[in-house]
Amino acid sequence: MSLPEGYAIRPATDGDVPAVARVLLADDLRDTGGSVYDEDFVRAQWSTPGFDPAVDAWVVLETAGAVVGVANVLPDGETRLKSWGAVHPDHRGLGIGSFLLDRLEARAVQRLGAVAGATFHHAINDVDEAGRAMLRARGFSFVRSFRHMQIDLDGPRDPGRPPEGIDIRAIEPERDLPLAHAIFVETFADEWGYRVIPYDEWRSLEVEVPGFDPSLWLLATEGDQAVGALNAIAEGDRGWIGELGVRRAWRGRGIATAMLRRAFATFSERRLPHAMLNVDFENPTGAMALYQKVGMRAVRGYDVYEKPIAQGSL
Repeated sequence: MSLPEGYAIRPATDGDVPAVARVLLADDLRDTGGSVYDEDFVRAQWSTPGFDPAVDAWVVLETAGAVVGVANVLPDGETRLKSWGAVHPDHRGLGIGSFLLDRLEARAVQRLGAVAGATFHHAINDVDEAGRAMLRARGFSFVRSFRHMQIDLDGPRDPGRPPEGIDIRAIEPERDLPLAHAIFVETFADEWGYRVIPYDEWRSLEVEVPGFDPSLWLLATEGDQAVGALNAIAEGDRGWIGELGVRRAWRGRGIATAMLRRAFATFSERRLPHAMLNVDFENPTGAMALYQKVGMRAVRGYDVYEKPIAQGSL
């Protein structure tokens, strides 16, 4: 398949980040009426270890040279790739999205076509019917739906008191990061699509990134036992909670709720008007109910589609 007349494609560069963010914003505003994506999001995605924009991302340009489309494929362990893309609403319906998906699929074969059992995941807005039809026509199958949850922080927030016997504090990186990692590995073991991420790789994804701020991370302890952890980052006008976990034997005591409330209070102190997180709609631990209980609401959704990567072709 070729691009329509008047359009061109080239590998992405770090200099394209602002233009890519503008395309994502326009795409999201058309589909959902709001957006959480900005330059920080793109930079974070493109800082994924093993990702090289010169071979793993593309931008589509219109005649005047403005970026109107983007797609990228990101490594996710040794047997899985994930990807997303967007086309500016003013340039939809011309075949640009389908052309970009061709590039993504070809790159997936290059990277993992010789790996047995390798899979390719692609994410779209949950209201993107054209994208859904395109993926299904290409042999992708729906596998999961996710929600972005948000709470508005309109004034000071009371963190409340932690459950009896529990202490919640900001982490001390050198001492506490291994503890937090171990908690996340244990608590996420039953979640869909989870893979155990080795400590060094986890550090490269969550710690050795722009914006890492240990004062936004929390560790819950009972005596000398680490029982829960939360990591977070500030991006734009939002505080983002990345991972939140409580070890199984300590669940049901309100520890996760207490950590969330402490995080909201910290974000509010920094005058961030919103706090957000991403959650699996079918999370087996009842996370959706927990987030709603503390006042969060779903503001947008996205769906993940999957396709096996066969040797030499998709």
